[in-house]
Amino acid sequence: MSDKNPLARLSDYGQSVWYDNIHRQLLEDGTLERYIREDDLRGLTSNPSIFEKAVAGGEHYDADLKALLAERPKAAARDLFYALAIEDIRRAADHFRPVYEASGGRDGMVSLEISPDLAHEPVASVEEAIALHQRVDRPNLMIKVPATPEGLPVIEALISQGIHVNATLLFSVDRYLATAEAFINGLKARQKRGLPISGIHSVASFFVSRVDNALDPLLADKAPELQGKMAIYNAKRAYARYRERFAAPDFQELRSKGAAPQRLLWASTGVKNPAYRDTLYLETLIGEDTVTTVPPATYEAFRDHGRVAPTLTQGLDEAEEQWRRLEGLGIDTRATLDTLERDGVAAFEKSFANLLTAIENKAEHIVRAA
Repeated sequence: MSDKNPLARLSDYGQSVWYDNIHRQLLEDGTLERYIREDDLRGLTSNPSIFEKAVAGGEHYDADLKALLAERPKAAARDLFYALAIEDIRRAADHFRPVYEASGGRDGMVSLEISPDLAHEPVASVEEAIALHQRVDRPNLMIKVPATPEGLPVIEALISQGIHVNATLLFSVDRYLATAEAFINGLKARQKRGLPISGIHSVASFFVSRVDNALDPLLADKAPELQGKMAIYNAKRAYARYRERFAAPDFQELRSKGAAPQRLLWASTGVKNPAYRDTLYLETLIGEDTVTTVPPATYEAFRDHGRVAPTLTQGLDEAEEQWRRLEGLGIDTRATLDTLERDGVAAFEKSFANLLTAIENKAEHIVRAA
């Protein structure tokens, strides 16, 4: 019996654990260092909702905000936010730098998302991503890009520039495959320019629990035995496609030149239905060449009582069969997953707007009090 806790044991099965949270206290009180040391934590993800809670939800950033306003009293809220966020991202990246180096760049990554209000503007998204990459100035930064139709060319462009990318808000297998193509095409474009393709890393963040949230009500009368299972089946289908696509000859040729595959990352792993086991989505998706990013409550729960076994490749044929069954039940899965994508983009846009409003309010208060 291993003396490692369940989180630390996931690496025995080829899965990396990243933390789906960031805030100033985590970076300053030794918690992040402890997670890296005790839990084999290998990366960190952030998003607009996480930053909204961190910056707007307390006083940890007020001193830095006051200092920024002393230098630039008329700074826009967006500029103030990125000044605060980039400081956090840099510090987190520095914590993970030893992990990054020890893993040859495979892990130790910290993700920062481009502004959600640019989700429908590919050119502006690429420009901002490059600017953020330069400002953070850390080799283990991943730029997070929504894998929407407008986001796919952004992903390809950034990979071709040699920038690590976290392609996020993936719900459907079809969109995942398009994301994998964008990644591969970015490598091919870079190779055509005679540039190295080794050392460029990407993950495709495939969302899990939100799928059950959307499908469970539709299954309540038609097939209640499938409730709490379809999100897992959907993720397993994506993993089967991952193995097929990155085993194809064109990628194997790239791999011979040093390219690394774009790993699947399980996102939205917190259980939202209290009737389900609180570690459900972690325990059922453990497998090689994957990442799981875990929110705080689920992280603590899995460390305490998570069950570790190689579950991801179990029942791949069943996953395909049960997913096809939904069509026979009259459930439009394409429409459901498209709605989840649109709602995801809108939710991040709202969080970002709320965040900027909160910073504006804090800034006004600080300037008036000065």
